[in-house]
Amino acid sequence: MNNSQTKASGPAASSSADGRSARWQSHREERRRELIKSARLAVHALGSDASMEEIATAAGTSKSVFYRYFGDKAGLQQAVGEVVLSQMQRRIREAAQSAQTPREGLLAMVSAYLQMAETSPNVYTFVTRPSAGEPDGHQGSAAISGALGHFFDSIAEMIATPMRAHLGDGKEAVIGYWPTAAIGLVRNAGERWLSTPGSPAKPDQEAMARQITAWLCVGIASELEPDKSP
Repeated sequence: MNNSQTKASGPAASSSADGRSARWQSHREERRRELIKSARLAVHALGSDASMEEIATAAGTSKSVFYRYFGDKAGLQQAVGEVVLSQMQRRIREAAQSAQTPREGLLAMVSAYLQMAETSPNVYTFVTRPSAGEPDGHQGSAAISGALGHFFDSIAEMIATPMRAHLGDGKEAVIGYWPTAAIGLVRNAGERWLSTPGSPAKPDQEAMARQITAWLCVGIASELEPDKSP
């Protein structure tokens, strides 16, 4: 065999293999995105307790395909959660950037959060609740908690930035704690609101956003004052 031919074929073969590998990786990434989208639509329609088999059937594929791409249900929750939380974070950031005052910014962020959650309560619950009955449930819970923690840490910093500028120097003790406390109030009040059945007494999304913002800014002092009306 000619040595020059052997040397020439080496780089060409390597380049061809690299090309096939890149195309296969691109295909896998595209397929993964399609499965995440299908899973999100399935959960929206079927509910947050939908099983992997139900999700796969709704997606027009087999359960084994989802296990191959995501490992288990917790892995699927994490993958869907990363997409959903990223979209929520972007929407909240855009809302905050259009505000003129810190209070307007808070209202805009709370409104954006409630709107996104209300759009599909099933998907919101699916990505924020640890899966049950999965072999790797503990690891999955940690991954989901990590994704949520990163999301809420980012939102807390969005809240802290305008408040720091508004309050001025010497208020770092407040800024260090209040945004985290605010996130807890928004999340817990919002999730309680989402899970409350519709009724005349239940506020709509806009009213709930304004109420939460008022609690964040002035608390419930006015509610505790005695009624002085005659």
